[in-house]
Amino acid sequence: MSGFLQRWGVFVVLVALWEAAARFAEDAYFPPPSRIAEAAAELWFSGTADTLFLTDVVFDHVVPSVQRLLIGWVIAGVVGVALGLALGRSERAMQYCGPLLTFMRSIPPPALVPVFLLIFTLGTQMQLATIVFGIVWPILLNTVDGARSVDRTKVETSAVFRVPRTQWIFGVVLPAAAPKIFAGLRVSLSLSLVLMVISELVGTDNGIGAQMLLAQREFEFPDMWAEIVLLGVLGYVFNTVLLAVEHRALAWQPKQEHAPTGTTTTPAAVATAGAK
Repeated sequence: MSGFLQRWGVFVVLVALWEAAARFAEDAYFPPPSRIAEAAAELWFSGTADTLFLTDVVFDHVVPSVQRLLIGWVIAGVVGVALGLALGRSERAMQYCGPLLTFMRSIPPPALVPVFLLIFTLGTQMQLATIVFGIVWPILLNTVDGARSVDRTKVETSAVFRVPRTQWIFGVVLPAAAPKIFAGLRVSLSLSLVLMVISELVGTDNGIGAQMLLAQREFEFPDMWAEIVLLGVLGYVFNTVLLAVEHRALAWQPKQEHAPTGTTTTPAAVATAGAK
């Protein structure tokens, strides 16, 4: 409870400083948090009781954005984990595909938005393509790294007992790679939020990104800032939920002990400890 209060205490202090600075500056481009909160309440929570006081903006723009984000993230997760496990356990496949993966992940996803517009035209397919292409690489590369780090003893034991291929993948390789996979999923989740907004700025007339651009063009700066704050809230909520799932899924792993104060954990020290 003490740590929780400390973390949120810092947040409250920063918001209070923002409020004071914005009121002192009186700049129309940077409204105070109180005005942003009023705009957010009017935008999203001024509906009728039968819709739980949610407005049409929530159902027409926020919900479609969240759906596109989650669908793209799930598709990228399935593709990235499947390919990562296959490539991570095959040295020859990695030798052939390694340069191609390096080339593809070096292309900025926003640079391919015109290409996706030509292929899929405007709409959900173009947005999903942009999100999936941009976020699949952290998942794929982390999965490859995790699949290649399977303990050699487990590999030899599975070979001796002739463990079936399916059981080998889901019972040995996947659990060993799970920490790296979750690390890639967390990174990709943050990137998916960014790419969702980018795809909505050019590829649709609905969504959080489109509403934010419309508010900027109409000089409704409190509404624009409300959309920006909403993106931060969504990112925080998604990351918190994923961390909870990760802790539950990896609860079987032993916790790492911290080194005593004043000691160092250099590679040489680790190797020496392992030898002992």
